[in-house]
Amino acid sequence: MVTLVVWLAMIVVAYFSETRTHFWIAANLAGLAMGSSQSAGRAMVGVFAPEGRQAEFYGLWNLALWLSAVVGPLSYGMITWVTGNDHRLAICATGLFFLLAIVVLVPLNVERGAARAKEMSAREAA
Repeated sequence: MVTLVVWLAMIVVAYFSETRTHFWIAANLAGLAMGSSQSAGRAMVGVFAPEGRQAEFYGLWNLALWLSAVVGPLSYGMITWVTGNDHRLAICATGLFFLLAIVVLVPLNVERGAARAKEMSAREAA
């Protein structure tokens, strides 16, 4: 969740950026968020994956990553094209993906998911 908030902060800074310094601040926020969001996502998949089904869960996670690598740039490019090269609007639209992720993550109960993964692992081992 923290990394998504950093991504949103980067979106805000990038939107209002008019100087080289502001751009570099946005770029550093993106760099911080990029690595940590990838690591946090991988760790969360590991917590939710039952023993013996890790490859299945990581495969689905990897598919989602590849899909986002296509949908993000395509939506940014399409919005930029449709709006006559308005990159500020396109970056705001990108921020909507991060807001959507926060909405999805808020009700997520990590402890319950981890317990369910252990329960499934125990059931499959028996």
